[in-house]
Amino acid sequence: MPIRFQIAVLVLLMVNAIVFGVGIVTVLAIPGLAIHAGRLIPAVIVASFVVSAPLSWFIAPRLTARYSRRHSA
Repeated sequence: MPIRFQIAVLVLLMVNAIVFGVGIVTVLAIPGLAIHAGRLIPAVIVASFVVSAPLSWFIAPRLTARYSRRHSA
């Protein structure tokens, strides 16, 4: 298993929590959306998983020591 995939899996849960939190606060804070919360909350759950996977794959290489050594000023 490549190290990038391993790091991405670990980061996925943290990124998912942040994306889900932003989405759920948005749905519940806006009165027009809060009325339809029963339908929007499942959509926020699915969307958070869909958005979190590419984000964690993008973040993973930046968490390796090799990346920071090559790009230090």
